[in-house]
Amino acid sequence: MAPVFRMLRQLSVQVSRCRAASRLMSSHTAAAADTEAQDGNRVLFPPLQSYSDEERMMRDTVRRFAQERLAPLVSKMDENSKMDPEVIDALFKQGLMGLEVPLEYNGTGSTFFSSMLVIEELAKVDPSVAVLCDIQNTLINILMLELGTDEQKNQYLPRLCSDMVGSFCLSEAGSGSDAFSLKTRAEKHKDFYIINGSKMWISNAEQAGVFLVMANVDPGAGYRGITCFIVDRDTEGLHIGRKENKLGLRASSTCPLSFENVKVHESCILGKLGQGYKYAIGMLNGGRIGIAAQV
Repeated sequence: MAPVFRMLRQLSVQVSRCRAASRLMSSHTAAAADTEAQDGNRVLFPPLQSYSDEERMMRDTVRRFAQERLAPLVSKMDENSKMDPEVIDALFKQGLMGLEVPLEYNGTGSTFFSSMLVIEELAKVDPSVAVLCDIQNTLINILMLELGTDEQKNQYLPRLCSDMVGSFCLSEAGSGSDAFSLKTRAEKHKDFYIINGSKMWISNAEQAGVFLVMANVDPGAGYRGITCFIVDRDTEGLHIGRKENKLGLRASSTCPLSFENVKVHESCILGKLGQGYKYAIGMLNGGRIGIAAQV
């Protein structure tokens, strides 16, 4: 099966990059005829259940991919509580792990709506796979794309689209519902920071090659000290704990993390110092839509 969105690129890169514009243009002709006869002051837009040709092709292709490649492995992955490496590799090869990332970074150059369609179709067969894809697309890639420096984007985005899973680290044992009361600290030393603390219930941790870690650089400032750091998996002092034995979503890894004097250069700050809480709020809102798409 040819990579899903590689075909869509050839059909309509511009349309796929701007779903809202394509819907607006496609709706005006039909809507104008209807509204002119009914209400000249009212503009009608097609419902979300109506898809463009590109979106329909994408949905059908992902549906077929899920049935042919994922369905035979679902029972085994659930029983073993482990994602088959071949599944992750197939997601990358199909272009499903870099949906909204521009072509210049080896992404698909598609839209948020397309991401939701992909997540929805994957979840129909295996929600564990949908979770992995959701986090990669709605949290990790978007944070890196919107906040990263040119150097950070050039270093990480091509790999996030081709062979590296990312993980988002916010929750802690004592800061679940109140995530911004987190205790993980990042202490400044010259041109680097030392991170100490722990995280709980971190999805994709078992497979991740990079972690976006929320830590407080100024506890006295409260949540306004929270900053996002890029931490590579092999960084000394980063320890990934035993994954949870869950009731559901068993193939999706959920692990605790601990940080013991983890040293990261100041160039590893993603976005601005002390703005991590804003980034988390914004990205998690999009992530919640992805969760809804799985239901």
